[in-house]
Amino acid sequence: MHARRVVITGMGLVSPYGLDAKLAFEAMLQGKTAFRMNAVGEAPHTTNIASAVCSDVDATPLLGKSRSATMDRSSHLAALAATSAWNDAGLSGMGEQERDQVCVMLGSAAGGGQSVERAHRDLFVRLRSRLSPLTVVQCMSNAAGAHVAQLLGLGGACYTYAVACASSAAAIAEASRRVRSGECDVALGGGSEAALPYGTVRAWQSMQVLAVADESNAERVCRPFSADRGGLVLGEGSAMLVLEELDHALARGARIYAELAGSGSSCDHGHITAPSAAGQVRALNAAMRDARCVPGDVQYVNAHGTATPEGDPVEIQALRQCFGDLASRLPVSATKSMHGHLMGASGAIEALITTLAVQTGKIPPTANLVDLDPACIGVDHVMGSGRDAGRVDLAISNSFAFGGSNVVLVFRALN
Repeated sequence: MHARRVVITGMGLVSPYGLDAKLAFEAMLQGKTAFRMNAVGEAPHTTNIASAVCSDVDATPLLGKSRSATMDRSSHLAALAATSAWNDAGLSGMGEQERDQVCVMLGSAAGGGQSVERAHRDLFVRLRSRLSPLTVVQCMSNAAGAHVAQLLGLGGACYTYAVACASSAAAIAEASRRVRSGECDVALGGGSEAALPYGTVRAWQSMQVLAVADESNAERVCRPFSADRGGLVLGEGSAMLVLEELDHALARGARIYAELAGSGSSCDHGHITAPSAAGQVRALNAAMRDARCVPGDVQYVNAHGTATPEGDPVEIQALRQCFGDLASRLPVSATKSMHGHLMGASGAIEALITTLAVQTGKIPPTANLVDLDPACIGVDHVMGSGRDAGRVDLAISNSFAFGGSNVVLVFRALN
């Protein structure tokens, strides 16, 4: 039995929709995508792609010019999201002694990727003999989490998880375990990614997994589960959740969005990029065991759904195997069709979206899905626009990564 229950009392988002989590959720309920054509790189080495960028995001007023200059863009986004989540939870007045126990668990696949590329460009293109002395601290993968802890004065464990596209889901799961175990009463869990420099985009293009778009179809270029899907759309952003022990939250009169009821993980151990239905089923079953629920309790799945030819059918196969005869009535959607694939931050934004689905009883759709791939049938796809389910008592968020790492989070309405 779980002696301590973990609830979500704050959320912060920096996304292609802006900085307001609830407005972003409302846009997604309407099936509105955040994609646009963007030129990446510097002339003559540029490429045009459809991507979801956080335009007009400036963390300088929060951080100050001196601190801002020491940080990669991924750290800027994390600082904004974490501060928003902390304030949303009503914790700005927490005393120093209690802050010293708060843990920070952050996920990122690429860390300070923009700073890495800038350093390489300075050395090998501009032929500079000396780099900025800030290069190491801007590039290191744990920088965003460290800056969040320093900014908010949080003195508990501060770890960064790099598990490709499951990074921030793993971080949230670990933050929950820290609270559940009694190590702390409050933790921050989430992720940040700003991995749209030229080299990263070219690397993804070489794998032939990016959707090809032009100005006429940029908004609908990502179509998970669709017969004509053509790949994923990269995005950037950050999402953070405040996880809190239930009694601690109740004692201070905190608003509670939902309970993080459990998590599960697995490794496919088969191929570095090809997904495995068996591995995903192990993670799904582990998460439901941890949450002490059964397939019939689940009322929504936020799918990993990247719109790749191989990945989408495998995920649906895993859901059919896990849920059996119940799968045909299981509402499923892939919100990457709207906010893009935020790599290591994807699990966090999808956890936030799933939390709001539980809180509101409204399920976002898979945008742009019209002609369903026959290989993806067998579940109740939420298509076009969102669905008002009335109640969503239990929901799941899937994160499946290159390297075979699978993480599943389970969210429950607090009765």
